[in-house]
Amino acid sequence: MISDRSRLAALILAVLYGALGALLFVAPGWGSGVFAWNVSPMVAMTIGGWCLGNAWAALMIFRRPALRLAASGLVYLSLFGILESGVLVAFLDKLKTGTWLAWLYLATLGFNVVAAVLWVPEWRNWLSGAGQGDPGRARLGTTGRVLGVVFVLFVGFLGLYGLFAPAGSRGLSGGIFPQVISMFTLRAFGALYLSVALAPILLILTRDFETVLGHIVLSWGLIFFITVAAFVFISEFDLVARPGQLLYFGAYILVGAVTGFYLFRYGPGRADGDPAPRLPRD
Repeated sequence: MISDRSRLAALILAVLYGALGALLFVAPGWGSGVFAWNVSPMVAMTIGGWCLGNAWAALMIFRRPALRLAASGLVYLSLFGILESGVLVAFLDKLKTGTWLAWLYLATLGFNVVAAVLWVPEWRNWLSGAGQGDPGRARLGTTGRVLGVVFVLFVGFLGLYGLFAPAGSRGLSGGIFPQVISMFTLRAFGALYLSVALAPILLILTRDFETVLGHIVLSWGLIFFITVAAFVFISEFDLVARPGQLLYFGAYILVGAVTGFYLFRYGPGRADGDPAPRLPRD
């Protein structure tokens, strides 16, 4: 089990990300005008989707504190807070700090970094073998590992591209995301994707099937809310003239379908002592 201090940090983070995300997600037109940097309503709603997804992950960590179910979520949220804060530092001259919503975003990321520090002992426990289960527990099969590696490589590439692509790159001109975006926004996207890509490495290395299911539960909020934002702004997409946009739109649907199948077939994961799931056969 993770410590009470770590659970409390997760709960506070869920409240902060939930409040911030709800505002941006429900009122993206207003949010785009008072956000921490210049963004369109679609980008504002998408960032709101990130925040609501983070709130869901943090809430699940609080409610399901078994280390084997929470470990990858702690890694994801820690990486997200640290990388997004690094993006802010890199674009300090572009920050707009004249609104309370901008300060809410800054405060949320700031506490995320504090939480990442508080969670270091949990990482150590995980790396030392605590919470990984005994050798007789269900293990991720070959198909699952292959899917995991493909996911890490693909999303990791998008993350690194977003973080390091030079000015004038295709990601800025509507080739993947359907709108022209700033370097600030591209770097923020890159930080998100790299965080999403690195967290599942734990699952591939340990192969603990319960941890895989726990990670899927933690991730589903992010998948759901970003996909909803894409559908709300479906008119912005032109998949015929810009087929590369299918990568953005289709990736969420594909990942949602695959992970949804795992949840439907094997359940949401369990802490020690609960009934065993049906094992994957591959």
